[in-house]
Amino acid sequence: MKKVLILCTGNSCRSQMAEGLWNHYGRGAWQAFSAGSKPSTYVHQLAVRAMDHLGLDISSAHSKDVREFANDRFDLVVTVCDNAREACPVFPEATETVHWPCDDPAEATGSDAEKIQIFERVRDQIATRIRSYLKNN
Repeated sequence: MKKVLILCTGNSCRSQMAEGLWNHYGRGAWQAFSAGSKPSTYVHQLAVRAMDHLGLDISSAHSKDVREFANDRFDLVVTVCDNAREACPVFPEATETVHWPCDDPAEATGSDAEKIQIFERVRDQIATRIRSYLKNN
């Protein structure tokens, strides 16, 4: 089974959604993990809700520090924000490293109804990239 590590700064939104999506779309051929360079203490509830709208449950996920994975080998490392790309350690054993910058949905303003639309847009952007990557690799 191949392993992917998805990195962002807080590990509360983008990378958590990406982990859930990759584990779903990878269908047992991939095992996804996520972490942050400055992990938050929570997974954003709107990220949980956006994933639930697809029938994917990430409610038991927790924010992890990238250092937890320092000695692990990954086939792929994906950064989803510019800060993580610059701040995260290099994984020399990774076969491939890619950068897929996405807007930070945690910065969305407005009502919860307006914010969830941003979370779902970012979720769908990540899902499209994952499906394309898996199709081509």
